[in-house]
Amino acid sequence: MRSSGRTFAVLCLGQFAATAGLTIVVPLLPFYLARLGTPEAEIPWWTAVSLAAPALVQVVSGPVWGWVGDRFGRKAMVVRAHAGLGLAIALMALASTPGEFLACRLLQGLCGGVVSATAAYANAAAETNRRGRALGSLFGATAAGSLLGPLVGGLLAGQFGFGPLFAVVAGLLAMSSVLAAVLLTEPPGRARQRRSTRVVAGILLRSGESRSMLLAGLAAQAAIYALVVVFAPHVERMTGSVASAATWVGVLQAVTWLASCAGSPWWGRRNDVRPAQLGFAAAAACCGLAVGLQAVASVEVLVPLRLVQGFCFAALVQSVLHVTARRIPDRGCGTAFGFSTGVLDLGQVLGPLAGAALAVLLPPAAVFALIGALLGVAALLALTGRSKSGAEPVRPAEFREKVLR
Repeated sequence: MRSSGRTFAVLCLGQFAATAGLTIVVPLLPFYLARLGTPEAEIPWWTAVSLAAPALVQVVSGPVWGWVGDRFGRKAMVVRAHAGLGLAIALMALASTPGEFLACRLLQGLCGGVVSATAAYANAAAETNRRGRALGSLFGATAAGSLLGPLVGGLLAGQFGFGPLFAVVAGLLAMSSVLAAVLLTEPPGRARQRRSTRVVAGILLRSGESRSMLLAGLAAQAAIYALVVVFAPHVERMTGSVASAATWVGVLQAVTWLASCAGSPWWGRRNDVRPAQLGFAAAAACCGLAVGLQAVASVEVLVPLRLVQGFCFAALVQSVLHVTARRIPDRGCGTAFGFSTGVLDLGQVLGPLAGAALAVLLPPAAVFALIGALLGVAALLALTGRSKSGAEPVRPAEFREKVLR
């Protein structure tokens, strides 16, 4: 890599802190909203809106911040993303009404965007033939944060309350922002060009390869987030006890993220030597099969199925980013990642809504089967895009011509 190991250690630490901070907050939202005086009947609605708010804002803010990073520097975007997320979480501790808390979540979406900012920096700092490994390492840190965040958050909230919990998270993010400001250096590949957001989005959407991968990623994200809505009630029906279900859900979540920790670097290395579309297709198909079988498996058999799901899920987002980055020269990779993560964020919004609707209309077995089928559709989209597109990456000179046109 063109950058030292210390640089990527800082990036992975920041990614871990950001993910752990968010996953500490998210599972506790219903309890925190209750503490804010939210009427019991309104807590599910406020929870759903609060969960969707950051992703909705990032659909717009992601490409904008990516363009700013491409033009003025990617290091600044890493510092800004961690500081912005820390500020939003610190303000959550001061919220006194559900509306104020929702405003903080909107601010999180506006000022955050850690994944795209860090991925753009790593992509620029890594050698061309090792960019898959760089993304794999970052998503491994994401999985580790997703594993430890809820565990630590539950302990801290029970012992000290929500205010100190939010303060600790904000402090970690502030520390990671300072570390990034002090230890990171600006990687090569900065662009100082205009209208790159429109140009990059146009290139990605006109290319059959990248367009199909974006649609595949959107479908996969929607499927996984739909599963989040229906999984815990399904386990409760299997165990017949809320207490037993809570224990099993915690264990199964831990198993899933442990597998993702192991899978993320493996898929990243694979994407450096083989087409990322094929890796995505294989992972999405296996993930879909594992999800479909969860409808008929016993609770003990869910453990190996969730291991497969977690290992394969680790390939999906990083493979989408790997493909979209290849279509754009280095100078526009920040915008490409911002636009791509914005599309993927739509899945985080649409998935839970679809999962909730399906849970009301259909029996559990049919819901799991449809979610698995959607992952199968994602696999086919990735393969179709590759088979129909022989397009080469846009050359820097061609990209410059498009921008200046």
